[in-house]
Amino acid sequence: MATYKKRGYKPKTQKEKTEVIEENSTTAEVFNTLDESASKTEDWISNNQNIILSVVGAIALGVLGYLGYDKFIAEPKAQEAMNEMYTAQKYFDEAVTSEAKDSLYNLALNGAEGKFGMVDIASEYSSTPAGNLANYYAGMAYLNTKDYTNAVKYLSEFRTDDPVLGPIAKGGVADAFVQLNQLDDALDYYEQAISASTNDYTTPMYLFKAGNVANKLGQKDKALDYFERIKTDFSDSDQAKNIDVFIGRAEASKS
Repeated sequence: MATYKKRGYKPKTQKEKTEVIEENSTTAEVFNTLDESASKTEDWISNNQNIILSVVGAIALGVLGYLGYDKFIAEPKAQEAMNEMYTAQKYFDEAVTSEAKDSLYNLALNGAEGKFGMVDIASEYSSTPAGNLANYYAGMAYLNTKDYTNAVKYLSEFRTDDPVLGPIAKGGVADAFVQLNQLDDALDYYEQAISASTNDYTTPMYLFKAGNVANKLGQKDKALDYFERIKTDFSDSDQAKNIDVFIGRAEASKS
């Protein structure tokens, strides 16, 4: 039976601290399930795919621009790789908004219409910018189709200095490790994603995920540090909306 607590009431026992934290959350469901859903790859893909595609598209255009000069002649293999990638990229982009996601991602991975898929492009043209980018596409396609081992393999091979796509690739590896229940590896890659770039989009997202994984691993101090950084440095982010709940939970678990 719930009891009324006056304004300004300070909990004394561990049980009372827990009750206050739960009562201050938006709902009990938020408190009990938000940290679980935060790690689900499917939600992450759905919420962020448009931004990801725009960044990848910009990189692809940059590659094409680069090839438009003397390298177009000097490195015909690079141009050939971009030509091969066009069809596979089309299938990947269609998969993002289609109901037939798995079949389209598989076409992006394995090829169609006489063109290579991302897997073959990454292998056959590994020395080219397109071959590198194919590692990202292949990794994300495998992540979407729940082939987490191959997601780790291909995303780990992708190299970029882009301040958004770099952290997203690292975070994708971490998401796959979460699904494989390799939480130590997941935390390592979330931390790599955090350190790769500081921005208002990827940093609070991976701080939040890192905090939840650290908490599951029993690393309460680290979890609290990550949650408090969200509150301090990224107060306008989506992750900050209920962050006091997670801060309070981490503090209570340390008592």
